[in-house]
Amino acid sequence: MSTPTPTSHCTAAAVESRRRTATAAVGRVHDAITRLHKERTPISVAIIARRAGVSRTFLYTNPDAKAAIQTAKSVAAQQHRSTDHSHTDQRETTWRERALNAEDGVKAAGAEIRAQRQQIGELLGKVRDLESEWTQDSIHRITTENTTFKQRLRQLTTDHRALEERLQAARSNLRFQDKRIADLEAQLADPHSPK
Repeated sequence: MSTPTPTSHCTAAAVESRRRTATAAVGRVHDAITRLHKERTPISVAIIARRAGVSRTFLYTNPDAKAAIQTAKSVAAQQHRSTDHSHTDQRETTWRERALNAEDGVKAAGAEIRAQRQQIGELLGKVRDLESEWTQDSIHRITTENTTFKQRLRQLTTDHRALEERLQAARSNLRFQDKRIADLEAQLADPHSPK
């Protein structure tokens, strides 16, 4: 049985320390990958190295870390494909709904257009019926009377304005006369007041 030498003991301690450090680093890599999945952040060696606080060399050389990254990348790719598929389904469903809504809108607009065309046709028919009742002489006579009435209205408006002005002037004269009469009555009542 051989006795351990101090050098072999130091080497074993260093190897154990390195193994614990590597295990802790792999644990941090797993934690970083979990956080990236939750955040839906793309998986890359650089991002994992930064989040886990390890070097890229460690990620490339440590078999556990390398396997964890490969697994994370494949899971992320699979999630991305399923997300793309669900987005495609949603877009297709939305497109179908819009197409159906547009089709319903086109049908409603067509029905409205047909109803309005029918109403316009009926109204045009009524206008033609009314026009047929009037002769050219009747239309000319009504147009002449309309022009005469418009001229008469303008004349009456002018006369009304002139009468309003005369009424205002008469009221002003009346107020002046009332004041003058009141002054004269006051002088007659007091004969000693200066004239």
